[in-house]
Amino acid sequence: MRLVMLIDDEPAQSRLISAIAARDGWRTIVAPDPETAIAMLGTREGMQLSAILLDQWVPGDDACSLIAELKSRRPALPILMLTTSASPLLAVEAMRAGASDYLVKPVSPDRLMEALRSVTTRESPRDELAPLTEKMSASLDFDAMIGTAPKFRTALAQAAKAARGHSHTVIEGESGTGKEMLMRAMHAASPRSKEPLRIINVAAVPPNSIESVLFGHEPNAFPGAFDRQIGALQHCDGGTLVLDEIDRLTPELQSRLAEVFVSGIVRPVGAAHGFRVDVRIMCATNISLPVLVEAGHFDASLAEKLSSTRITLPPLRERTGDIPALARHFLGRIGEQPGLQHLSVSESALTLLSAYDWPGNVRQLQSVLFRAAVYCEGQTLSADSFPQLLEMLGEIENDPLSSAHEGVGVMLYTEDGNLRPLEEIEADVIRLAIGHYRGRMTEVARRLGIGRSTLYRKLSDLGIDNAA
Repeated sequence: MRLVMLIDDEPAQSRLISAIAARDGWRTIVAPDPETAIAMLGTREGMQLSAILLDQWVPGDDACSLIAELKSRRPALPILMLTTSASPLLAVEAMRAGASDYLVKPVSPDRLMEALRSVTTRESPRDELAPLTEKMSASLDFDAMIGTAPKFRTALAQAAKAARGHSHTVIEGESGTGKEMLMRAMHAASPRSKEPLRIINVAAVPPNSIESVLFGHEPNAFPGAFDRQIGALQHCDGGTLVLDEIDRLTPELQSRLAEVFVSGIVRPVGAAHGFRVDVRIMCATNISLPVLVEAGHFDASLAEKLSSTRITLPPLRERTGDIPALARHFLGRIGEQPGLQHLSVSESALTLLSAYDWPGNVRQLQSVLFRAAVYCEGQTLSADSFPQLLEMLGEIENDPLSSAHEGVGVMLYTEDGNLRPLEEIEADVIRLAIGHYRGRMTEVARRLGIGRSTLYRKLSDLGIDNAA
């Protein structure tokens, strides 16, 4: 059994977090104040700790001082900050002091355990590739969906067309590709945009609760059902219900949901009659529904009714040419956060970022840039801002023929979807060629199909350093 220390002076919250952690095999020891926490590090139990949870009730500067003190004594021990503020200011300072991650209260059991699992399965306490539990708030329109890769633009075009209708939709794609963000954008662009939107991650709801969450229940419908609960399907009447990881629904609930599509009637658990609803279902899955149906793991009738529109978001490794624009977009948003500054990103950093295959996709890229921004002391992120990536991939940066460079494309569109000026595109092409051919200007000119004198004139006109 793994051991976690909770630094918190609220007995009720301590009991709640201890109970949540126990479900996942954790035992919790509680320190009511910083002095006790530091003293407990030297005890027999303290030497067996796998993580520390620190509640924000400790004042801001004192919290960061405590984190620094804990890290000085146990450098490899991950620390998670629990905060009541959605503003990342305290989280930024806590991470700079040595915290591995932060969570905004109230914390759901799923998020808490995901965060603990993440920080305790990484080799480094400040692993730059580790996911962050909290996400920056997403924009609710298609303009925020950055990318020009053909598969990605096709998916956006499908989504924009489907948004104007009322049909149910399935978004398929790996974790972190932006499925939830796309569904939010579709709802915002739909005729139902002023009606309720509710997002439920099926995997995050206990199996014995998901039926009530979706369908609702009447008082005394089962032990512990003291009050009436309105289910999400009824709550979203006229609006949109988003079901993330819908493949995690039990076969019985898949069948019940398919019946709702046929009858339009939702009957709460324990109710004698049902309610007619008009709700649009958007769902997301990491695994293709047809594949699940063929394997016998998903109700064929439900899959057919949900799949009026099927959209597939490609993984980031299949659109690495979008990474420079995504990186600049994320850094722009990160720079707007309290405690952080606007940063530029060097070509060497973009080359490095484009060389990685990003198993966590766009969400992981955003987390990596956030961590780099937190620890950046200058004005620009360079390749040195990503030491772990540099160690993993640095050797290919010096190989101009490496496949990693194939992903570094030239952006044709601005972030608002308009074409970039021809002069900017031409300058990017020339910079890319100079870097690819290691500054051998004769080869650069030959590959671009122009003379050396023309190349040097363009360098001067466009203000490009030929050492680019």
